[in-house]
Amino acid sequence: MVLEAAHEVGGRMATEKVDGFRLDRIGRLLSTAYPELRPASGLDGLVLRPFAPGVLLHSDGRHHRAGVQPGARGALHAVRALASAPRPGGGPRRPVAVPGRQVSVPRSRTGAPLGTAVDQARLGVAFGKLAGTPVERLLARPETTAAEALPARGLPVRTIDGFLRPLLAALLCDPDLTTSSRCADLALRAFASGRLCVPEGGAEALPRRLARTLPPGTVHTGVRVTSVSTTSVTTAEHGEFRCGAVLIATGARAAAELLPGLRVPDFHPVTVVHHSTDETPGTGASLLLDAERGGPVAHTAVVSRVDPSRAPAGRTLVSSTVLGPPVPGIDTAVRMHLARLYGVSTARWETLGVHHTAEAVPAMRPPHDLRRPVRLLAGLYVCGDHRDTGTVQGALHSAHRAAAAILTDLGTNRSLHAADPVPTARAA
Repeated sequence: MVLEAAHEVGGRMATEKVDGFRLDRIGRLLSTAYPELRPASGLDGLVLRPFAPGVLLHSDGRHHRAGVQPGARGALHAVRALASAPRPGGGPRRPVAVPGRQVSVPRSRTGAPLGTAVDQARLGVAFGKLAGTPVERLLARPETTAAEALPARGLPVRTIDGFLRPLLAALLCDPDLTTSSRCADLALRAFASGRLCVPEGGAEALPRRLARTLPPGTVHTGVRVTSVSTTSVTTAEHGEFRCGAVLIATGARAAAELLPGLRVPDFHPVTVVHHSTDETPGTGASLLLDAERGGPVAHTAVVSRVDPSRAPAGRTLVSSTVLGPPVPGIDTAVRMHLARLYGVSTARWETLGVHHTAEAVPAMRPPHDLRRPVRLLAGLYVCGDHRDTGTVQGALHSAHRAAAAILTDLGTNRSLHAADPVPTARAA
């Protein structure tokens, strides 16, 4: 039995419907490289809509593509650029192979904000190595903050400030990059190994797909749990239910209210602003970042080009994410920033929604335990993005860990039975 306090499953992965538009409340960026999103994970039928390869960087009034697959000609260009670059201390430079991963394509010797062709080739090699590094090796690296670890990556300051900082801020929802360097490595590894994407139909499609895999009648919405133990659950509307095991699958603060003593982390607040327009900005299905960080928007996209189901025919949906506390006059500030980023007037754009979530993403400051315990006692378990990494991948992985612990404690020979029906709520 699944007891859900809200009237829809999914929690923060919610999607609001407004005049035929689908507006995500938080709009977390997913990756096709997430293991938990593969078909074998139980999410058969979930459609992921990928962004254009890599990202677009806005700098000096222009857009620059970064993080794309180089292809044969691009890889050869990168190899030649590295081979011909001066080597510290003199002497010939050995040939360097560039794996066919998501890397920057050297398009010019200047290549702002990524630097010269040599700088871009170095970035490509770094991403290629990161994509091929086992997760266990990444987790064994010394831990510091993501910001402090950036200079040690051996890349030019221009590349770090113009590309890696805004990219990591978008992936981690952490503008100051206080996140654990290990978590940052995992985020960059997923970026280098796959494509950024969103679920078709909105963020709610993922939890709804999970709910549909359960037997009919399993999920009960609008039921508020007030206390739990290893053998029972008490609800506000329907009294007590006896059980053999309880799994708390909520956000960190709700979990701590039911489990006193459970650690509540700090959070990264996120605001998502949705606009509609009759015109379509010329960025295609790309995620657009501001390399100069000259306004409140961390990243933005014409999301209806990525997932056409999110806007009615003939209309365009632009979704933009602001990180940190709410900005005074946020819609005006966002419109001004978007006008610079897209190079078009936003005066006639219609504001469809402004969604601020104070506790959007659990902070993952070092030292961060990526495998916090999910088994508190035999019969009492907890899962969520606060027990793993603060990502959708982390939330799903912690759920698998909790499920494995429950099955182990119940024993393979113990039979499971359907829960009793939920009685009708008593009158007040």
